[in-house]
Amino acid sequence: MKILNCGPCLLAISVCLASPVAAQDAGRMAANTSGTSAAALTAVERAMTPGEGQKRLAPMVGTFDVRIRTWATPSSTPVESTASMVSTWVLDGRYVQSMLVGQVGGAPFSGIGYIGYDNTASTYQTAWMDTGSTGIAWYTGNFDASGTSATMKGSVPNPLTRKPSPVELRLSIASNGDHLTELWGQQGRGGKLTRLMELRYTRIKP
Repeated sequence: MKILNCGPCLLAISVCLASPVAAQDAGRMAANTSGTSAAALTAVERAMTPGEGQKRLAPMVGTFDVRIRTWATPSSTPVESTASMVSTWVLDGRYVQSMLVGQVGGAPFSGIGYIGYDNTASTYQTAWMDTGSTGIAWYTGNFDASGTSATMKGSVPNPLTRKPSPVELRLSIASNGDHLTELWGQQGRGGKLTRLMELRYTRIKP
C-alpha cells in the first residue's frame, strides 16, 4: 500500500471517519484501526488517481480551429463565427482546461472551460464560463457505450424569469480529436429544448 501524504487525502479520510456512523462505531474502529486505515487509504487513492475515465478525454487535448454557429430562434438562419481553442491537461492529468478566443456576431467572445471525470461519482463534470454571461454553467453526464458521445445536463437562470432553466451540452468526439459540442436550451419563457449554439473543433496540432 502506497502511503499518501497530502492535504486533500487527509481531508477526505477525515470526512470518511467523521460521519455519524463512524462516530457511533468509534470503539470498534479503535480495535481495528489498521484495517480501517488501510480501507480508507485505498478508497481515497482510488478516488484521486486518474484512470480510464480521464483517458477518454485525451482526444480533446490540443489546439483547434473552431467554427461557431448560433441560433436566435429555432427556425432562423444561424450566425456563423470563428474562434481558436487551446486545451491542455491540468492538475496532473485530472482535468482538461479549454481556453477559447474568437468572435460571435462580430463581437469579441472568449470562454474558459473545465471537464473531468469524478471517479467516486462515476460521472463527467463540466464547468464553463464565457463573456456571454456572468454565471458559471455546470453540467454532469456520461458517455454512451461507444465512448464517443456524451450528453451532459445542467440548469442556468433564465434572464427573463430568473428561474432555473434546463440546458444540455451534447458532445461527440472523433478518433482524430476533432469534436463537436452543441448547447441546447429553452428559448423565451419555456418549451422544449432547442439548439442554441454549435461549436465544431478541428485539430490543427497536438
